[in-house]
Amino acid sequence: MTDRPSHLPERLALLPNAEAAEFVTEGLLAGREDVPSIKLNQVTEPLPHGDRRGELLPVRDLAEDAMSYCRHNGFKATQADAWLAPRLHASLRLTRREAADPGFWNYLALGVAPDYVVWRHLGEPKDGKPAKVAAERFRGQYHKQAFARLWWVAELFRDGADYGPVVTACGIQDVLNSPLRMSVINHRPTAQAVVRLIAKGAVTTGREVNALAGAVNASAATLMYDVIAPDHPERDPRPLLDWIEEAETARQVSRNVLPTGPDEEPAPELSVSVLVDYFADLFADAPVRGREDVEEVEEEV
Repeated sequence: MTDRPSHLPERLALLPNAEAAEFVTEGLLAGREDVPSIKLNQVTEPLPHGDRRGELLPVRDLAEDAMSYCRHNGFKATQADAWLAPRLHASLRLTRREAADPGFWNYLALGVAPDYVVWRHLGEPKDGKPAKVAAERFRGQYHKQAFARLWWVAELFRDGADYGPVVTACGIQDVLNSPLRMSVINHRPTAQAVVRLIAKGAVTTGREVNALAGAVNASAATLMYDVIAPDHPERDPRPLLDWIEEAETARQVSRNVLPTGPDEEPAPELSVSVLVDYFADLFADAPVRGREDVEEVEEEV
Protein backbone atom coordinates (compact mmCIF):
# COMPACT_ATOMS: atom_id res chain seq x y z
CA MET A 1 0.00 0.00 0.00
CA THR A 2 0.99 3.60 -0.55
CA ASP A 3 3.10 4.81 2.38
CA ARG A 4 3.63 8.20 3.99
CA PRO A 5 5.98 10.51 2.06
CA SER A 6 9.66 9.87 2.76
CA HIS A 7 10.36 13.60 2.65
CA LEU A 8 8.20 15.96 4.68
CA PRO A 9 9.37 19.60 4.78
CA GLU A 10 8.50 21.88 7.68
CA ARG A 11 5.87 23.87 5.82
CA LEU A 12 2.90 23.25 3.58
CA ALA A 13 3.06 24.48 0.01
CA LEU A 14 1.04 24.92 -3.16
CA LEU A 15 1.12 22.33 -5.94
CA PRO A 16 -0.49 23.76 -9.10
CA ASN A 17 -2.77 21.49 -11.13
CA ALA A 18 -0.35 21.19 -14.04
CA GLU A 19 2.44 19.91 -11.79
CA ALA A 20 0.12 17.73 -9.71
CA ALA A 21 -1.05 15.77 -12.75
CA GLU A 22 2.41 14.22 -13.18
CA PHE A 23 2.22 12.55 -9.77
CA VAL A 24 -1.27 11.06 -10.08
CA THR A 25 -0.10 7.80 -11.62
CA GLU A 26 -1.92 4.53 -12.17
CA GLY A 27 0.33 2.91 -9.59
CA LEU A 28 -0.65 5.52 -6.99
CA LEU A 29 -4.35 5.18 -7.81
CA ALA A 30 -4.05 1.42 -7.31
CA GLY A 31 -2.24 1.96 -4.01
CA ARG A 32 0.89 0.21 -5.28
CA GLU A 33 3.25 3.16 -5.50
CA ASP A 34 4.49 5.94 -3.26
CA VAL A 35 4.69 9.56 -4.33
CA PRO A 36 8.28 10.65 -5.14
CA SER A 37 8.16 13.32 -2.45
CA ILE A 38 11.57 14.93 -3.05
CA LYS A 39 10.77 15.42 -6.72
CA LEU A 40 7.31 16.73 -5.86
CA ASN A 41 8.64 19.34 -3.45
CA GLN A 42 10.95 20.67 -6.14
CA VAL A 43 7.97 21.92 -8.17
CA THR A 44 5.84 23.42 -5.41
CA GLU A 45 5.23 27.08 -4.67
CA PRO A 46 5.44 28.62 -1.18
CA LEU A 47 2.33 29.71 0.67
CA PRO A 48 1.61 33.44 0.47
CA HIS A 49 1.94 33.73 4.26
CA GLY A 50 4.61 32.64 6.72
CA ASP A 51 2.57 32.12 9.90
CA ARG A 52 1.98 28.99 11.95
CA ARG A 53 -1.00 27.98 9.86
CA GLY A 54 1.48 26.78 7.27
CA GLU A 55 3.17 24.20 9.48
CA LEU A 56 3.02 20.75 7.91
CA LEU A 57 3.34 18.42 10.89
CA PRO A 58 -0.06 19.23 12.53
CA VAL A 59 -1.85 18.28 9.29
CA ARG A 60 0.19 15.11 8.87
CA ASP A 61 -0.55 14.13 12.48
CA LEU A 62 -4.28 14.67 11.94
CA ALA A 63 -4.31 12.34 8.93
CA GLU A 64 -2.46 9.64 10.87
CA ASP A 65 -4.73 10.04 13.89
CA ALA A 66 -7.85 9.80 11.72
CA MET A 67 -6.66 6.44 10.41
CA SER A 68 -5.74 5.27 13.91
CA TYR A 69 -9.11 6.42 15.25
CA CYS A 70 -10.96 4.20 12.80
CA ARG A 71 -8.65 1.21 13.14
CA HIS A 72 -8.71 1.33 16.94
CA ASN A 73 -12.51 1.51 17.07
CA GLY A 74 -13.19 -0.94 14.27
CA PHE A 75 -14.81 1.76 12.11
CA LYS A 76 -15.03 1.87 8.34
CA ALA A 77 -12.78 4.36 6.56
CA THR A 78 -15.83 6.43 5.61
CA GLN A 79 -16.38 7.19 9.29
CA ALA A 80 -13.13 9.13 9.36
CA ASP A 81 -14.87 12.04 7.62
CA ALA A 82 -16.95 13.05 10.64
CA TRP A 83 -13.89 12.94 12.89
CA LEU A 84 -11.45 14.67 10.55
CA ALA A 85 -13.57 17.38 8.89
CA PRO A 86 -14.04 19.67 11.92
CA ARG A 87 -10.49 19.11 13.15
CA LEU A 88 -8.95 19.82 9.75
CA HIS A 89 -10.97 23.02 9.47
CA ALA A 90 -10.05 24.14 12.99
CA SER A 91 -6.38 23.32 12.49
CA LEU A 92 -5.93 25.06 9.13
CA ARG A 93 -7.93 28.22 9.93
CA LEU A 94 -8.24 29.29 6.31
CA THR A 95 -10.25 32.04 4.70
CA ARG A 96 -12.55 30.99 1.87
CA ARG A 97 -10.25 32.76 -0.57
CA GLU A 98 -7.32 30.65 0.62
CA ALA A 99 -9.40 27.47 0.51
CA ALA A 100 -10.41 28.20 -3.09
CA ASP A 101 -6.85 27.53 -4.32
CA PRO A 102 -6.73 23.93 -5.62
CA GLY A 103 -2.96 23.96 -5.35
CA PHE A 104 -3.26 23.89 -1.57
CA TRP A 105 -5.40 20.76 -1.58
CA ASN A 106 -3.26 19.09 -4.26
CA TYR A 107 -0.31 19.43 -1.94
CA LEU A 108 -2.14 18.01 1.08
CA ALA A 109 -3.22 14.96 -0.94
CA LEU A 110 0.06 14.30 -2.75
CA GLY A 111 2.75 15.90 -0.61
CA VAL A 112 1.43 15.40 2.92
CA ALA A 113 -0.89 12.39 3.13
CA PRO A 114 -1.25 10.33 -0.06
CA ASP A 115 -1.43 7.24 2.13
CA TYR A 116 -4.52 8.67 3.82
CA VAL A 117 -6.19 9.34 0.46
CA VAL A 118 -5.54 5.76 -0.67
CA TRP A 119 -6.71 4.33 2.67
CA ARG A 120 -9.89 6.43 2.68
CA HIS A 121 -10.89 6.21 -0.96
CA LEU A 122 -9.58 2.93 -2.36
CA GLY A 123 -12.72 1.11 -3.42
CA GLU A 124 -13.49 -2.58 -3.66
CA PRO A 125 -12.61 -4.64 -6.78
CA LYS A 126 -15.50 -4.52 -9.24
CA ASP A 127 -16.38 -6.57 -12.32
CA GLY A 128 -13.07 -8.37 -12.11
CA LYS A 129 -11.12 -5.11 -12.11
CA PRO A 130 -8.71 -4.25 -9.26
CA ALA A 131 -9.59 -1.59 -6.70
CA LYS A 132 -8.65 1.93 -7.64
CA VAL A 133 -8.85 5.45 -6.18
CA ALA A 134 -10.55 8.01 -8.41
CA ALA A 135 -7.99 10.55 -9.63
CA GLU A 136 -10.24 13.40 -8.50
CA ARG A 137 -9.57 12.44 -4.88
CA PHE A 138 -6.02 13.69 -5.36
CA ARG A 139 -6.64 16.45 -7.88
CA GLY A 140 -10.27 17.41 -8.36
CA GLN A 141 -13.13 19.76 -7.65
CA TYR A 142 -13.71 21.01 -4.11
CA HIS A 143 -16.60 18.60 -3.47
CA LYS A 144 -14.60 15.57 -4.68
CA GLN A 145 -10.98 16.15 -3.64
CA ALA A 146 -10.17 14.18 -0.47
CA PHE A 147 -9.26 17.10 1.80
CA ALA A 148 -11.04 20.00 0.13
CA ARG A 149 -14.40 18.27 0.54
CA LEU A 150 -13.80 17.89 4.28
CA TRP A 151 -12.83 21.53 4.73
CA TRP A 152 -15.82 22.79 2.76
CA VAL A 153 -18.35 20.56 4.51
CA ALA A 154 -17.02 21.92 7.82
CA GLU A 155 -17.13 25.50 6.56
CA LEU A 156 -20.65 25.31 5.13
CA PHE A 157 -22.32 23.20 7.81
CA ARG A 158 -20.76 24.59 10.99
CA ASP A 159 -23.14 26.80 12.95
CA GLY A 160 -20.90 29.65 13.97
CA ALA A 161 -18.36 28.15 16.36
CA ASP A 162 -20.29 24.87 16.67
CA TYR A 163 -19.00 21.94 14.62
CA GLY A 164 -21.72 19.60 15.88
CA PRO A 165 -23.80 19.98 12.68
CA VAL A 166 -20.72 19.03 10.65
CA VAL A 167 -20.50 15.67 12.39
CA THR A 168 -24.19 15.10 11.65
CA ALA A 169 -23.75 16.08 8.00
CA CYS A 170 -20.82 13.68 7.57
CA GLY A 171 -22.88 10.84 9.01
CA ILE A 172 -24.46 10.29 5.59
CA GLN A 173 -21.93 10.17 2.77
CA ASP A 174 -24.29 11.59 0.17
CA VAL A 175 -24.35 14.93 2.00
CA LEU A 176 -20.79 15.37 0.72
CA ASN A 177 -21.86 14.31 -2.77
CA SER A 178 -25.08 16.29 -3.35
CA PRO A 179 -25.89 19.18 -0.96
CA LEU A 180 -22.23 20.17 -0.62
CA ARG A 181 -22.01 21.24 -4.25
CA MET A 182 -25.29 23.19 -4.33
CA SER A 183 -24.86 26.97 -4.23
CA VAL A 184 -27.97 27.26 -2.04
CA ILE A 185 -26.03 25.62 0.83
CA ASN A 186 -24.08 28.88 1.13
CA HIS A 187 -27.26 30.20 2.76
CA ARG A 188 -26.62 29.22 6.37
CA PRO A 189 -30.25 28.66 7.48
CA THR A 190 -30.67 26.30 4.52
CA ALA A 191 -27.60 24.28 5.51
CA GLN A 192 -28.71 24.09 9.14
CA ALA A 193 -32.27 23.09 8.18
CA VAL A 194 -30.95 20.19 6.10
CA VAL A 195 -28.81 19.02 9.04
CA ARG A 196 -31.74 19.35 11.45
CA LEU A 197 -33.83 17.00 9.31
CA ILE A 198 -31.02 14.46 9.42
CA ALA A 199 -30.57 14.88 13.17
CA LYS A 200 -34.31 14.41 13.74
CA GLY A 201 -34.28 11.15 11.78
CA ALA A 202 -36.59 12.49 9.07
CA VAL A 203 -33.85 11.86 6.50
CA THR A 204 -31.75 8.77 7.15
CA THR A 205 -30.31 7.35 3.92
CA GLY A 206 -28.25 8.50 0.99
CA ARG A 207 -31.22 8.16 -1.33
CA GLU A 208 -33.28 10.34 0.96
CA VAL A 209 -30.53 12.95 1.16
CA ASN A 210 -30.36 13.07 -2.63
CA ALA A 211 -34.13 13.41 -2.88
CA LEU A 212 -34.18 16.21 -0.31
CA ALA A 213 -31.28 17.99 -2.00
CA GLY A 214 -33.04 17.82 -5.36
CA ALA A 215 -36.27 19.19 -3.92
CA VAL A 216 -34.52 21.99 -2.02
CA ASN A 217 -32.50 22.99 -5.07
CA ALA A 218 -35.50 22.92 -7.40
CA SER A 219 -37.60 25.01 -5.02
CA ALA A 220 -34.79 27.57 -4.75
CA ALA A 221 -35.31 28.38 -8.43
CA THR A 222 -38.69 29.93 -7.64
CA LEU A 223 -38.47 30.79 -3.94
CA MET A 224 -35.72 32.91 -2.43
CA TYR A 225 -34.86 31.30 0.89
CA ASP A 226 -33.06 34.38 2.14
CA VAL A 227 -36.38 36.23 1.92
CA ILE A 228 -38.52 33.80 3.92
CA ALA A 229 -35.63 32.77 6.18
CA PRO A 230 -33.07 35.60 6.31
CA ASP A 231 -29.59 35.21 7.69
CA HIS A 232 -27.99 38.02 9.68
CA PRO A 233 -27.97 40.97 7.23
CA GLU A 234 -24.32 41.85 7.83
CA ARG A 235 -21.96 39.20 9.11
CA ASP A 236 -19.07 40.69 11.03
CA PRO A 237 -15.75 39.45 9.54
CA ARG A 238 -13.85 40.25 12.73
CA PRO A 239 -14.46 36.96 14.59
CA LEU A 240 -13.02 34.99 11.68
CA LEU A 241 -9.99 37.26 11.39
CA ASP A 242 -9.42 37.09 15.15
CA TRP A 243 -9.67 33.29 15.03
CA ILE A 244 -7.07 33.19 12.27
CA GLU A 245 -4.73 35.46 14.22
CA GLU A 246 -5.11 33.25 17.30
CA ALA A 247 -3.57 30.38 15.33
CA GLU A 248 -0.16 31.74 16.37
CA THR A 249 -0.77 30.77 19.99
CA ALA A 250 -3.48 28.09 19.70
CA ARG A 251 -2.97 24.63 21.12
CA GLN A 252 -3.09 21.49 19.01
CA VAL A 253 -6.63 20.54 18.01
CA SER A 254 -8.13 18.10 20.52
CA ARG A 255 -8.51 14.50 19.43
CA ASN A 256 -11.14 13.71 22.07
CA VAL A 257 -13.59 16.63 21.99
CA LEU A 258 -14.84 18.76 19.13
CA PRO A 259 -12.88 21.97 18.58
CA THR A 260 -14.58 25.33 18.36
CA GLY A 261 -14.61 27.48 15.27
CA PRO A 262 -14.61 31.27 14.91
CA ASP A 263 -16.86 33.02 17.41
CA GLU A 264 -19.47 33.99 14.84
CA GLU A 265 -23.19 34.29 15.46
CA PRO A 266 -25.06 31.08 14.62
CA ALA A 267 -27.75 31.07 11.95
CA PRO A 268 -30.96 32.74 13.19
CA GLU A 269 -33.05 30.10 14.96
CA LEU A 270 -36.37 31.37 13.59
CA SER A 271 -35.08 31.18 10.02
CA VAL A 272 -33.80 27.65 10.52
CA SER A 273 -37.13 26.55 12.04
CA VAL A 274 -39.08 28.03 9.13
CA LEU A 275 -36.98 26.10 6.63
CA VAL A 276 -37.07 22.85 8.62
CA ASP A 277 -40.87 22.85 8.32
CA TYR A 278 -40.80 23.92 4.68
CA PHE A 279 -38.18 21.33 3.69
CA ALA A 280 -40.05 18.60 5.57
CA ASP A 281 -43.08 19.29 3.37
CA LEU A 282 -40.92 19.28 0.25
CA PHE A 283 -39.35 15.99 1.26
CA ALA A 284 -42.73 14.37 1.92
CA ASP A 285 -43.57 14.83 -1.76
CA ALA A 286 -40.10 14.19 -3.16
CA PRO A 287 -39.55 10.98 -5.13
CA VAL A 288 -37.19 8.68 -3.24
CA ARG A 289 -35.95 5.68 -5.16
CA GLY A 290 -37.24 2.57 -3.39
CA ARG A 291 -39.70 4.38 -1.11
CA GLU A 292 -42.65 3.50 -3.32
CA ASP A 293 -41.88 -0.21 -3.04
CA VAL A 294 -41.77 0.00 0.75
CA GLU A 295 -45.07 1.86 0.87
CA GLU A 296 -46.73 -0.75 -1.37
CA VAL A 297 -45.55 -3.56 0.92
CA GLU A 298 -46.88 -1.72 3.99
CA GLU A 299 -50.28 -1.27 2.33
CA GLU A 300 -50.48 -4.97 1.46
CA VAL A 301 -49.67 -5.91 5.05
